Amino acid sequence: MSRRERQKADTRAELLSAAHELIAEEGYEGLTIRKLAEKVGYAPMSVYSYFADKDEILLAVAEDAFATLARRVASRQTDNPLESIRRGLNEYAAFAIENPNEYITVFMTPKAHQHEDETFDTLKKNNPCLNLLLSQIDAAVSRGQMKGDVFAIGTMLWATIHGAVSLLITFPKFPFGEPAVFADRMIDAGMRSVIDCEIAPLGDPGECGTNFKLQSSFQKKLYTYIF
Repeated sequence: MSRRERQKADTRAELLSAAHELIAEEGYEGLTIRKLAEKVGYAPMSVYSYFADKDEILLAVAEDAFATLARRVASRQTDNPLESIRRGLNEYAAFAIENPNEYITVFMTPKAHQHEDETFDTLKKNNPCLNLLLSQIDAAVSRGQMKGDVFAIGTMLWATIHGAVSLLITFPKFPFGEPAVFADRMIDAGMRSVIDCEIAPLGDPGECGTNFKLQSSFQKKLYTYIF
């Protein structure tokens, strides 16, 4: 890498770090090109040399968040698949509780039906955290610790913990109790629900989806990245 390329990469990383900070402080709506430029001391137009628009910045933030979450979940793995699943879900909850605005930006934007020209495998291939969860569930099924369809089990567990942390974030005054304890109780309930019976497949992924309309091009891009 040339000196010029290193400088450009360093500046892009500085802008991305500042974008994370703005989202943490002010949420999705708080991130603007003007505020980002002010935070790093650049002219607003100079930001466009590194990112085409706000959507591209948000997508880069999302990629960072997915990578960070995947590393955290991976660091909690053990030789016991069930324990790894539980630890991974707890780490997922901890990430959301510690980074509520970032979690809202990345995971709580409206999702639409997959595009007709994309396969289900294409939609989910860039979700390292989900793939790690599915690999541990597959190991648990192979050992007889769980029974049923691996993807269905993973989706149910993800829905459980996502629902729990989404409620914690969006209803902070509701008496859930200690957030981490509530999340752990939901994980326990979710784990018991998929261990105590055989889980049937959800259905053909090609037939799944909703009719929700995405509100921005960022949300459309993010949907294809998450899944």
